[in-house]
Amino acid sequence: MRTPSPGHPPRRRLLTAAITAVVLLATGGVSACGGSADAGDDGGKLRIGYQRFGGLSLVKARDAAPGVEWSLFESGPALTEALKAGSIDIGQVGEAPPVFAAAGKIPFSIIGTSAPIPQGEAVLVKADSGYRSFADLKGKTVALNKGSNVHWLLVRLLEANKMTLRDINVKYLKPAEGRPAFDSGQVDAWVIWDPYFALAEQPGVRVLADATGLASNREYVLAAPDAVTKRTDDVRAFLQKYREVTDWGIANPQERARVLAPELKIPEDVTSRALARSAKPLAPVSPAIGDELQAITDSFIALELIPGPVDIRSRVDDRFSAVFQ
Repeated sequence: MRTPSPGHPPRRRLLTAAITAVVLLATGGVSACGGSADAGDDGGKLRIGYQRFGGLSLVKARDAAPGVEWSLFESGPALTEALKAGSIDIGQVGEAPPVFAAAGKIPFSIIGTSAPIPQGEAVLVKADSGYRSFADLKGKTVALNKGSNVHWLLVRLLEANKMTLRDINVKYLKPAEGRPAFDSGQVDAWVIWDPYFALAEQPGVRVLADATGLASNREYVLAAPDAVTKRTDDVRAFLQKYREVTDWGIANPQERARVLAPELKIPEDVTSRALARSAKPLAPVSPAIGDELQAITDSFIALELIPGPVDIRSRVDDRFSAVFQ
């Protein structure tokens, strides 16, 4: 390995700075177009909530939808809180946030999804830790963001290894908190998604397990009820652009990484690695998607992680499905 020249920080420090930049920029729903997250109440611009890395980031990075207002969020749960507050019209999240949001009586419709992305989330451990399977984490401390897609992955891993939540010490940490806790050894494992996953994927870190065979890890497009019913044409037009940009990115992976790396504030090679496994086509919602989400919801209720009953099937709205065909 080439030794860094004097005056230049080593790659590990650069990547640590990069993930810090990602989470700082994403914390709290910062508007990316100069206004507050509460702007747009006049019904003019569609207000889009996005997370740094998802397909919506590419739409923003290419300036493919100049007539919308962007608000950035660190995680899905933060984005669904913005839906609750009426601060955004459309947002993109993983598979657990809609479940927790529905349990919290937040109004929204599920209007789109994606192909499965099981390799885009994983359990990370230190390479020298001696852990060789998830079962080895019994009695250990595992960090994750509560209510995010990785929460469902944790549940599925516990089931697959005949373990329960009582068999591990769960520490709920946001990405900005999880990375330093993992780096410093305060937790034994970190369950995380891309691009934080790719940023942490360095020498000395090992992927203990990903979601393959356990969880679909789909993306979901959520919309405020008023946007769906009162601004149907605007929403459809935006989703069409979202679909076109997503398809372009899949067909042009090198250019996609070049465009997205500055938006993500992370190195281009890290961006390419994350996108290679986590950028998937958009897909229409269907009764089968409703069943998949309901099964996740029922599992969380059975574990008493959310109150029940919750009918998430009724949140699925297929009026825009033709856009994703």
